[in-house]
Amino acid sequence: MNRRLRTVRQAITAALQAGKHLAYRTLSGIVAQLVDQGRLIRTGDLLDRLGADDLKDGQKSWFGRHVAKAYRAANDGASAIKVWAQHRTTGRFIHVHVYNPLDQALYLALTSYKATRHLVAADYARCA
Repeated sequence: MNRRLRTVRQAITAALQAGKHLAYRTLSGIVAQLVDQGRLIRTGDLLDRLGADDLKDGQKSWFGRHVAKAYRAANDGASAIKVWAQHRTTGRFIHVHVYNPLDQALYLALTSYKATRHLVAADYARCA
């Protein structure tokens, strides 16, 4: 028991001395690893892949809200998984939803939000 307690104390001490980036990474755990591997994506990642560099951060934020709403509607009110991520422009750590890259909510939101409708062809949106 003493050995285990000492190990826990050492881990806590090391965590307190670590930088913010490592601390938030530890809080996110396996979910952050899945985001790094591309198995889960943030809404901003999808917009980057589709070439939506012209959208302002405020519009990207509203797109994320549309995705969250579509996800909740498709999953009986359940929210998507959240992960701590560093904001693209401010550098602050924020809590964001992550989705499966093939999740239908992403593509429904692309067609429902008027600022992103031009990014997806109508045929592709129907297939998703």
